Amino acid sequence: MSTPRIVVTGIGASSPIGGTAPDSWSALLAGASGARTLEYDWVEEYSLPVTFAAQAAVRPDTVLERPVAKRLDPSSQFAMVAALEAWEDAGSPEVDPERLGVDFATGIGGLWTLLDAWDTLREKGPRRVLPMTVPMLMPNAAAGNLSLHFNARAYARTVASACASSTESIVNAIEHLRDGLADVVIAGGTESVIHPVTIASFSSMQALSKRNDDPATASRPGSIDRDGFVMGEGAGVLILETEEHARARGAKIYASVVGGGVTADSYHITANDPEGTGAARAVRQALEMAGASPDDVTHVNAHLTSTPVGDPNEYTALKGVFGDRVEEIPVSGTKASTGHLLGGTGALEAIFTVLALRDRLAPPTINLTEQDPAVPFRLSGEPMPLGSGDQLAISNSFGFGGHNAVVAFASV
Repeated sequence: MSTPRIVVTGIGASSPIGGTAPDSWSALLAGASGARTLEYDWVEEYSLPVTFAAQAAVRPDTVLERPVAKRLDPSSQFAMVAALEAWEDAGSPEVDPERLGVDFATGIGGLWTLLDAWDTLREKGPRRVLPMTVPMLMPNAAAGNLSLHFNARAYARTVASACASSTESIVNAIEHLRDGLADVVIAGGTESVIHPVTIASFSSMQALSKRNDDPATASRPGSIDRDGFVMGEGAGVLILETEEHARARGAKIYASVVGGGVTADSYHITANDPEGTGAARAVRQALEMAGASPDDVTHVNAHLTSTPVGDPNEYTALKGVFGDRVEEIPVSGTKASTGHLLGGTGALEAIFTVLALRDRLAPPTINLTEQDPAVPFRLSGEPMPLGSGDQLAISNSFGFGGHNAVVAFASV
């Protein structure tokens, strides 16, 4: 029995640099930054050491109908906005509900709902806590609501593996489609946790950039003067389906999803393995599933968070796979523009990888001041041409807990 080929037929995104996937892509190629000063009273009230983040360019509750938005935590709102766009982009495929699945992800879930409910309980008592609190805060809320809206009955599954979450969900979708569990899958991830608690926590662990005077240049992947990541928010959604199903309905095809890999470091709860062995295995798994070799890879959308430790560790991992050729492959660190969407970042960067293959352009890595000799990737502040031949690209995601996830795409 032959293994079905999986393709991307629709994309949708709500990001710090655009309210849609096309707007986000155009802004990325133009070198935009989504990071800006936070204009909330709580920034001053709690004397937060970091006063900026990469908020979404378009608030999801301004896109959704009010009754829908009120029933959803912001993380699920972002997921719904991106999914509606992706579904329409895919041509609103007609599919048997029992052949439509949802593979979705979040790193943290409905944080705003949870902490707002806690404030309500303390200040107003238990009778004022909304009955929808738990259905809104649970990590599987986005997957469940997408399943309900699109009548997806094959399955609705949720991954929560920190910053690797949505890439892992895409890998799961590949496997589920190949195993015949569905013909079409809504895959992706979401996050909305720009909140005083998360900013304070990440600041305490020295993970966030503290360039309060210049937020737009704070995320500096690969730069020698990088000092931490910039928190972002939003969602990315890809409509994946078997090539047979897509061609039968005359769907446009962006790219093929040819491989995925998921591993664990078992090294440290927040730090990735400095030897990069787990990350390297995930890349090799993705290439093995794709039936490809490291020499076939023509582009990498790297995890590159702009942290002092994480960026060199990713270089070490990829050098273990590609050898010296790693310094010749066009690499993009798109978190320089978008910030870090945590559980939503892998899906957004997968979309950027797909569009890079379509347009034959590796997106720029902005804010690259002086490149760190310990991170000698081929990075550029301008888009880099990928050439006219067959292209194979990978997108990397690594998360707290030692999670590694990699997905591979091929041009069509």
